[in-house]
Amino acid sequence: MSVKFTKPPLPLPQQLQLWEQRGLSVPDPTRALHYLRFIGYYRLSAYALPFQQASAGTGLSQPDKPFRPGTAFEDILRMYVFDRELRLLVMDAIERIEVAVRTCVANEMAVRHGAHWFMEPRHFHPRFNHARFLGKLEEELKIQFSGHPPTGQHHEPFINHYYQAYGEPYLPPVWMVAEMQSLGVWSRVFGNLQQTAERRTIAAHFGVDEQVLHTWTHALTHLRNLCAHHSRLWNRRFVIRPKIARKHAHLVADNGQFYVFAIILHDLLRVIAPGTKWAHRLTNLLRSNPTVSLAAMGFPAGWQQEPFWQA
Repeated sequence: MSVKFTKPPLPLPQQLQLWEQRGLSVPDPTRALHYLRFIGYYRLSAYALPFQQASAGTGLSQPDKPFRPGTAFEDILRMYVFDRELRLLVMDAIERIEVAVRTCVANEMAVRHGAHWFMEPRHFHPRFNHARFLGKLEEELKIQFSGHPPTGQHHEPFINHYYQAYGEPYLPPVWMVAEMQSLGVWSRVFGNLQQTAERRTIAAHFGVDEQVLHTWTHALTHLRNLCAHHSRLWNRRFVIRPKIARKHAHLVADNGQFYVFAIILHDLLRVIAPGTKWAHRLTNLLRSNPTVSLAAMGFPAGWQQEPFWQA
């Protein structure tokens, strides 16, 4: 049975008043209204939830329940700012990983099969929709493929240079194509390579087996999209979960919280960028926010003492 939504929108002062009625301390209403205006009540509510009392019988905090005594608006805002800084740190790591993954796939296959290997269906598993893959690439190139060479101009000079210099093949070589496609695309390409030996060779560059790397790139694509859309990482149960590598089994048992992603990012960055300070920056961020619940992100007690994080 469907129920019609009838809740009326509330003006900003009434939104703040509602929180105050539930026991939230708001020493500076003007400042609080400013952030409600530019961040939004609904968005901040996700960060307010842990500060609200649990519902009887469920043990879970509820958005319509009173705030725990001593909770102030700044507590909610501080949690929001921490999550934003965490997303920026994650995006910095994924940027390096995305470039590394697509480069390793493209180069390894190019050396074996030539610069335009991706145009040949024989290199992919039958389940892979190769025609759709090429069609999407044509759309991303934003060039009319009505003739050879195609007509139109692309915003990337290297694409225009290819078509000014060459008439065939009708798509640029893989090292150019790699610059045009996302981590999600290259995750699917890698996972659908026909030859297991080729997947294993590529995965070996990253120090994991090919099945683990595929689940990692798939899950990191989801994580990247969450960050790009400014979604919450703190206190989130992830729907798309990476496989825990055997070498990390002693570090984490739950692959549905942020901690497993922190392990993956640190592990890959140690390979891609030796001497990386990413783990140090993560530790500093957590230390500078002592009120943030690490358990809500899956960090176990004493996690920093693990040799994995000290290397």
